[in-house]
Amino acid sequence: MNSAWRTRYEAAVDAAGKAAQLALRYFDIDVAVEWKEDDSPVTVADRQAEQLLRDSLLGTFPDDGFLGEEYGDKPGTSGYRWIVDPVDGTRSFVRGIPVWGTLVGLQSQGELIAGIVIAPALRQTWRALRGDGAYRGERRIRVSDVSELSKATVFYTNLSWFERAGKTKQFLQLAAQTQNQRGYGDFWGHMLVAQGAGEIMADHGLHVWDIAAIQPIVEEAGGRFSAWDGRPDIHRPDVLASNGKLHEAALHILQS
Repeated sequence: MNSAWRTRYEAAVDAAGKAAQLALRYFDIDVAVEWKEDDSPVTVADRQAEQLLRDSLLGTFPDDGFLGEEYGDKPGTSGYRWIVDPVDGTRSFVRGIPVWGTLVGLQSQGELIAGIVIAPALRQTWRALRGDGAYRGERRIRVSDVSELSKATVFYTNLSWFERAGKTKQFLQLAAQTQNQRGYGDFWGHMLVAQGAGEIMADHGLHVWDIAAIQPIVEEAGGRFSAWDGRPDIHRPDVLASNGKLHEAALHILQS
């Protein structure tokens, strides 16, 4: 195992845990909400958690790059870049819904090599380092072995995103061919796929900071992660995570 990868991974698990706990202090109280130009909410929890991550990770690795949802991009010279979403699921956060998390992804020479997702209100942590497997807490996780759409569970965030993408018909077709459909959105649907609790997470409207932490976890759990055209492009807003066995079938429907 690359020692520089391991050192950064362990530092990221620690920093993400502290940032998640900081954000948790503002959860389910009367916190002020601001609205950004893209009509997405932001709170003091988002900003303070990202600042903690920046200070912690760049304080230890000052030559690394850093991209965060709230404070933008800082180029680096080391070949490593941190990509973070301090509170993924802010809409849930501000409504008192516990499905939100702190996401930290790590790139090395452009390759995503590690991901940490911490959902403090759910008391759950998912993490992965390339070559080391994926974990929920200390338990190793793997995707399911379901190989038939008719027996699959599909997750999604919001039907309106499929409407905006012009894919409502395709999503409803996918839903009709699966056994269960659950609106477990944001990071959570992806983590449920990674731990084998469902087979497909179809999503749209994402940014790179929504994706960077979850892709390594899904893939280290044995799953597959791509855009709707089948390519592993983290800069596309359309995402499909699966157990691998049903990926092509789901892509075929979404592309039809």
